[in-house]
Amino acid sequence: MKRFIYVFFLLFVMVLSACSNDEGKESEKKEEDQKVDVDKGLLNVEVTLPSTMFEGEDIDEVMADAKEEGVSEVTKNDDGSITFKMTKSKHKEMMEDIKGEVTQTVTDTKNSEDYVSIKDITYNDSFSEFTMVVDKASYENSMDGFAVFGLGISGMMYQLFAGVDSDKTKVTITVKDEATDEVINEMIYPDDME
Repeated sequence: MKRFIYVFFLLFVMVLSACSNDEGKESEKKEEDQKVDVDKGLLNVEVTLPSTMFEGEDIDEVMADAKEEGVSEVTKNDDGSITFKMTKSKHKEMMEDIKGEVTQTVTDTKNSEDYVSIKDITYNDSFSEFTMVVDKASYENSMDGFAVFGLGISGMMYQLFAGVDSDKTKVTITVKDEATDEVINEMIYPDDME
């Protein structure tokens, strides 16, 4: 299941990148076609991923991998999207794997030698809010602000697969100074990706 989640995560980042590069009505149409849809039924959960998440991928291999990981049904739809039908317990397992990926991203970011100004990162259970505690002087004189992007993408991915409507998916990231508790910056994803 972890390999399956990892592939979803990479594909999700590519879709978000594509969404942020388009403009106007064509962009709105494209974003509509790129939405992740989660339908939680009584016994099963269906996750539909847009065709754009599979560009350059061997669809048959993606479908076979999903079946191998315990997804009960995999359907390629007429619009190119793929619907994965799974038991609620398999969806819960998938969500735990995604949660593990997000918490690992937080741990890696906090411990990375690339982000020396970052002292701590906290988050809520739904990954809709992150607080990044930094050394202000080091933060303002570095590229450590790029860490925010990874947190925003991770939080949005978790929410989408949990079934939050893509129009309501928001991640707020607050950057605070370790010494004074002053809010240095606040970003809301996906709004601030534009």
